[in-house]
Amino acid sequence: MNRSLTLKLGAIALLILLLLIPLLMINGVIRDRQQLRDGVLDDIARSSSFSQQVSGPLLVVPYRKVVRTWKTREKTNERYQDISEERGRLYFLPERFELDGQVQTELRSRGIYQARLFHADNRISGLFSLPARLGIKEDFADYRFDQPFLAVGISDIRGIENALKLELDGQSLDFIPGSQVGWLGEGVHVTLPALNTEQAAELAFGFNLRLQGTGVLQVLPVGKTSTVSLSADWPHPSFIGNYLPAQRNVTDQGFTANWQASFFSTNLQEALSSCVTGGDCAAFSGRSFGVSFIDPVDQYLKSDRAIKYALLFIVLTFAGFFLFEVLKSLAVHPVQYALVGVALAFFYLLLLSLSEHIGFGLAYLLSAAGCVSLIGFYVCHVLRSVVNGLSFSAGLAALYGLLYGVLSAEDYALLMGSLLLFGLLGVFMVLTRKLDWYGVGQKAVKPLDFDIGAVQ
Repeated sequence: MNRSLTLKLGAIALLILLLLIPLLMINGVIRDRQQLRDGVLDDIARSSSFSQQVSGPLLVVPYRKVVRTWKTREKTNERYQDISEERGRLYFLPERFELDGQVQTELRSRGIYQARLFHADNRISGLFSLPARLGIKEDFADYRFDQPFLAVGISDIRGIENALKLELDGQSLDFIPGSQVGWLGEGVHVTLPALNTEQAAELAFGFNLRLQGTGVLQVLPVGKTSTVSLSADWPHPSFIGNYLPAQRNVTDQGFTANWQASFFSTNLQEALSSCVTGGDCAAFSGRSFGVSFIDPVDQYLKSDRAIKYALLFIVLTFAGFFLFEVLKSLAVHPVQYALVGVALAFFYLLLLSLSEHIGFGLAYLLSAAGCVSLIGFYVCHVLRSVVNGLSFSAGLAALYGLLYGVLSAEDYALLMGSLLLFGLLGVFMVLTRKLDWYGVGQKAVKPLDFDIGAVQ
């Protein structure tokens, strides 16, 4: 009985297309499990605290201003002076702002899912430099000033873990919940002693803030000069925001990072003016920076990246299968191709389910070993030779190893993938360089019976 090369290749191509169905289903399972995990993490954060951003402190001075305007009476055309009162606030950013934070991370579990919380012990200090008459150059006598206060924006005040006390020029003042500044969002404030507005003044401040959060810790550099230092036991930091650290050191035990910023780089004073006068506060609050404590590549992202190579993996495996077939003049039925393809597809389902419990690396090793063993045992009988079966299994194991290397090398994945494909193409061309493709479909197939002892 002769074989038709065209029909055989067409059947293999159809099988590859049909195998896309289970691969798409497994890809959907990956997305569903990831969404379920994200929902659990949101529930954990909702019951503790979300990501945190520290904005401030700002010195706020409420005022009342007498406004005199000249008006004309309609009937008599008599001019008179109308006196009204205008209320507003003056906002001052620190001349110097410093934050020194020590961060410890903690895992909270719910079922098989874990959320990483952080506890940041922060020391915040700095200096306010107030100009004489608070910078008011005209009609200063028409101003009356109410009690000033210091406002600090904290995105989720549930994460505050200590009693906040402000140290101000030797005094100790208690913070009160609520920032009292709407565009700062949630936070705390503290009422300050009355200011001597006639003269310039400098106010040195400091306080300790122990803050719990989930995912991200960000700081808004509110000072004319700002220095932020953070250290943590998290070895996989992702530095985020508008500014990268000036110095950083990342080890297996954790990281340290230092940021430095000034009004020249942040333009925060102008952003504050736009926020107060125009109501556009996105530019002000968006000039933050910080660090993310989220695992940058979790098992779901790795599984998703792995399944993107599934089609290529199946094509390469079928190509190796077909190469054995034509070089050894063997007859391999499309059903046998299909069984091998289904086993390859099940690898991704095993990888996903195991990685949720034992980690991606070990799950990949066990899933690949199981699939290679199963396919190797089956192929030894299909190819009628232990040697051929073991050779095919070794090649398949090498493919799994190369795939893991591509998944691990994020920055070099494209380069490694390109070199892999080029190398495999070269191997295929070298092995088939003397093959008569016109005669492949006309060659007689070897008998189906073979030495049973060879595979036992």
